[in-house]
Amino acid sequence: MDVRDFTVAVVGSGGDGAVTCGEMLTHAAAGEGLYCFMSKSFGPQIRGGESFSQIRMSEDMVLSQGDRVDALVVFSWPDFLRFKDEIELKPGAIVIHDETKNKDFPDGLPINEFLEPRIIHVPFTDLAEEAAGNSLAKNMVMLGAISEFFNLPVEGLKQSIAKKYKKKSAKIVESNCAAVEAGRKYVRDNHEVESMPRLSYEKSDTKMVMNGNEAVAYGALYAGCRFFAGYPITPSSEIMEWLSRELPRFGGVEVQTEDEMAAINMVIGASFAGAKAMTCTSGPGLSLMQEAIGLAAIAEIPCVIIDVQRVGPSTGIPTKSEQSDLLAALHGSHGDVSKVVLAAADVEDCFDVTCLAFYISEKYQVPVIVLSDQFIGQRMEAVPRIDLSKRKSFERIKPSIQEGEKYERFKIDNGGVSPMAVPGMEHCEYLASGIEHTESGSPTSAHSIHEMMNKKRFHKLDDIREDLTFVRRYGPEDAEVGVIGWGSSKGAIKEAILRAEKLGMKVAGLVPQIIHPIPYDKIDEFMKPLRRILVVEVSYAGQFYNYLKSYYPVPDKLMLYKRSGSKSLTVEEVFQQICHAMQSEYVL
Repeated sequence: MDVRDFTVAVVGSGGDGAVTCGEMLTHAAAGEGLYCFMSKSFGPQIRGGESFSQIRMSEDMVLSQGDRVDALVVFSWPDFLRFKDEIELKPGAIVIHDETKNKDFPDGLPINEFLEPRIIHVPFTDLAEEAAGNSLAKNMVMLGAISEFFNLPVEGLKQSIAKKYKKKSAKIVESNCAAVEAGRKYVRDNHEVESMPRLSYEKSDTKMVMNGNEAVAYGALYAGCRFFAGYPITPSSEIMEWLSRELPRFGGVEVQTEDEMAAINMVIGASFAGAKAMTCTSGPGLSLMQEAIGLAAIAEIPCVIIDVQRVGPSTGIPTKSEQSDLLAALHGSHGDVSKVVLAAADVEDCFDVTCLAFYISEKYQVPVIVLSDQFIGQRMEAVPRIDLSKRKSFERIKPSIQEGEKYERFKIDNGGVSPMAVPGMEHCEYLASGIEHTESGSPTSAHSIHEMMNKKRFHKLDDIREDLTFVRRYGPEDAEVGVIGWGSSKGAIKEAILRAEKLGMKVAGLVPQIIHPIPYDKIDEFMKPLRRILVVEVSYAGQFYNYLKSYYPVPDKLMLYKRSGSKSLTVEEVFQQICHAMQSEYVL
């Protein structure tokens, strides 16, 4: 049975290689030109514990992780139970498990008679010991077995194995490839595959594979970032790890600090000294950075802060995703703080938004917060080659002062942006501090000057709104119902709208890239002709919904679908809410 879109999930405990398998399969599929989307999830343990990966592959563009899986591979049923809220089976799904370890199903499996799954036993462990002499190769046996069952790219798998273990011995590569072949042979000798959902595709140009955190790091490097300071925190640490390897090759410096407060203050110091500088964190770290972000705003020092959101508050669930840092990003600092908040919507967008963050920060001399999340940051996607010619860059304006002239760092006659000197520039000494100041930088408590300086700093946001108001719009111009979301909700929203279009529904979608300053005119233009507007977000408190209501006096049109994180937003969820909005006459 040929299919054009195929999703498989692999679940196991630490050492089973569930995530490694997903990564290899993603690279193998991308190598043959397929679009891929691999999400992964971990238990909350610092070391070891359960994990799973879900991989969706298609010849067509893939927008989300796929709501339900065609096939499920289980190394450990108890570990599967820990993810039962995140993995949903299609009716008739194929469930493959290791009969050596899992002859008896535990109670509580979410596999009921209505789904009618096909349960297949494959002795991964025994086959691994026979073919590779090591039971740890059972994940390679599994990859061989599912490639034979579902027509997945086996040659690409072998190339992924060779690349993965290229620094090890040739014998290890050979034994793993032998394990793959053992899995394939077992399927050929013991099972009929014609009735299986077999992926149908034609090979095309190789796609590039990245996760969101890598894309952020690439974007920072391309934008000219040459200083990074940070403190490791899940799920943002891959950004720091990647830059620690690559930044020094381009003359940059990375510092692992003792905490997030030190990190943001080092970034501000490096930027004050003339370097493009960045830090990354997650919710708890963003909380610690708030006072220093206010310093960057009042001293008009460019800096970029990447927040890869996780479930909160407090420690929350470190390994899961949520869109609940929005209000902290918008309003976290005390006082009237002029800052910009951007939101990445997918892996490729992580590159774009990071480049844009540096452009805005350097041009307008403001702190810029980029909101990503675990779902984007740690998932892998196959994306087309990035066209670098379309990415903006900016070098900050520096003063040109002659002897005898007065340098006024915060001069107002050039709109909101004043030339910024680097320490050591002749005739350009000035005081930069967190206290309110005159145009020259001298401390002041005068109301009139404070009012004037606030106006200067906030004028930049008006200029940014005029300069950059990028939003993504989907669907027909004569739509009756609109869906508004932000960040990682984009994929599920867009795919749900495409599903609705196929059924003749007139539905449009809007996903802004710049959250603050809010692209008022673009959102207003989108909302005005619509009968109903559905706001979708992964935040129990409905933070984005309430943010929109503070700007737009249309509560009678607005409906809200919101829920907590720890589970990715699905297309089916959004689609069902669209169907409800098409008929509803009341605000939820």
